[in-house]
Amino acid sequence: MKELFFPYPYLVSALDKYYGVKSKPITAKIKDKGKDSKRKKERKKKSKTKKMKGKPGSKKLSILIATFWDYPHTGGLSNYITTLREGLRSLGHKVDIIVPNQFSQVNVEKLREVIVPELKTFFEQRYGSYTSKIIQSCRLLYIYEQMMKSVKLEKYDILHAQDLFTANILGRFNEDLGKPLLFTPHGMFTFSRVKFNRIEKGSVEEVYYKEIEKKAIEYATHMVILSDSFRDPLSSLGAKPVNLTTINTGIDFKTIERVKTSGKIVISCIARLGPRKGHSDLLNALSRMNGTNHQVEVQIVGDGEMREALEAQVKSLKLSNVRFLGNRDDVPAILSKTDIFVLPTVNDNLPISIIEAMHSGAAILTTNCGGITEIVHHNETGIIVEPGNVSQLATQLKLLIGNEALRKKLGSNAHQYARNHLTREAMVGKIEGIYQNLIASGDE
Repeated sequence: MKELFFPYPYLVSALDKYYGVKSKPITAKIKDKGKDSKRKKERKKKSKTKKMKGKPGSKKLSILIATFWDYPHTGGLSNYITTLREGLRSLGHKVDIIVPNQFSQVNVEKLREVIVPELKTFFEQRYGSYTSKIIQSCRLLYIYEQMMKSVKLEKYDILHAQDLFTANILGRFNEDLGKPLLFTPHGMFTFSRVKFNRIEKGSVEEVYYKEIEKKAIEYATHMVILSDSFRDPLSSLGAKPVNLTTINTGIDFKTIERVKTSGKIVISCIARLGPRKGHSDLLNALSRMNGTNHQVEVQIVGDGEMREALEAQVKSLKLSNVRFLGNRDDVPAILSKTDIFVLPTVNDNLPISIIEAMHSGAAILTTNCGGITEIVHHNETGIIVEPGNVSQLATQLKLLIGNEALRKKLGSNAHQYARNHLTREAMVGKIEGIYQNLIASGDE
């Protein structure tokens, strides 16, 4: 009988346990990309358990930044990668970015035609069924890994994965390479999808994705996290505190002098129009503020699957002062005219839009999601409300509309905090320090 192909034995073990299948041997087909793997594995193990020390001597490095998602695109991850690349290059390092959409789509389609039937057959024969989400994920993982074989990974001093899937792919190659492999999660993938019903709790998809997250953590030499809010969920998946370093996102923001173009107070919400950003809560809050709406104009910047529903909500609530601006490439200019920046998100990590608003000097009103409260301190650098609490949102929004002195104080404090802590130089300098330390530890 022909041996069926499945490239990730550790995922099969997790699925076998879920389905109650007695484990059978699985052959992982991945080309060895190095020799003397035992020595390199020992070096990797040493660097993983070694505590971070003081700032080592500077060395020009060759760095690979990789992600499973297409790049460039609109969103925080793409901005983060660009900022990190440009910041590292400004320090004299060589930086490459490798992403799936760089590879030949003709070759990708050929691989797809081969792998999808094999994956379906494997799942049907082993478990009696398969799910489309897992087939799609396995296909994308396999194809990206095959494409990555054409990359000379051995030439890089540092490998830096920006998601759990890439951390798995690079981790498998790195079993032989023994390079320092960093992993920066930009969200808790499985937890978020269960929370928002994109996958069912207790389902085979939850088991599958959680195993990928666990393996990404295991493969990582060190993890750079965007906020302390990642610590507990990552620890529950096996991460050790010594291997976690919190570095808040910094940006290269072109501050434009604040201007006043009308007598009205300008409220801006800059975010993708998706269910977790809380736009509907903002519109409901605005509808409760009788007597103040004539004082303000509201700008919704961004686009997404909820735009039509939100436009219908605006019409239903008769909010004549709300405008949808769509995606824009002049965010600094928009923020320079913004008095109050509102992001009523119900699930987030550390949104770039809040950091941009802090740099701009706008007064910020947002929620205590993810790592937001690590930079937006209530009544100091902004106002914090509970996610989904429309009443609180309306009350605090009305307060800011009626109190110019408070707006100016919060905006000024936020601007100063951003200049001190949330710049490209601050972020990249800390990440480069980790790179240098790991290289120095491996050379000892």
